[in-house]
Amino acid sequence: MTLYVDASALLKTYVDEADSDIAVAHLQSDPVLVTSWVTAVEVRRNLARLLDGPARTTAMAAFEADLDAFALVAAGELVCRAASRIGEVLGVRSLDAIHLASAQQLQIPGLPFLTFDLRQAQAARSLGLVVLGS
Repeated sequence: MTLYVDASALLKTYVDEADSDIAVAHLQSDPVLVTSWVTAVEVRRNLARLLDGPARTTAMAAFEADLDAFALVAAGELVCRAASRIGEVLGVRSLDAIHLASAQQLQIPGLPFLTFDLRQAQAARSLGLVVLGS
């Protein structure tokens, strides 16, 4: 199986938040994890915003090591064109639209999509993705 992981879910593995245990369980349940390259930007930005000192250094190193295990979808022209349509039609934020378009790019029917962002979860369901987390 394959699991698409959005940044809100991945961040929970490095920062103790509500539902962190659920996120970790989902991540550990699937051997094939995929996300967009924009996740690197989102997670690093949020780690820098939420943590400092040794906790920040440790989390950044763990994230970089974990990211190597992911299949990464490039936010190239096809993904960005699809994301622009998704954003226009569904009214989601730009980075959420990129995640949704990246998941669609995989063309896997019933692809599980792990997110803890309620707005993104609603949009993902409307696109036929199987939402986990929210």
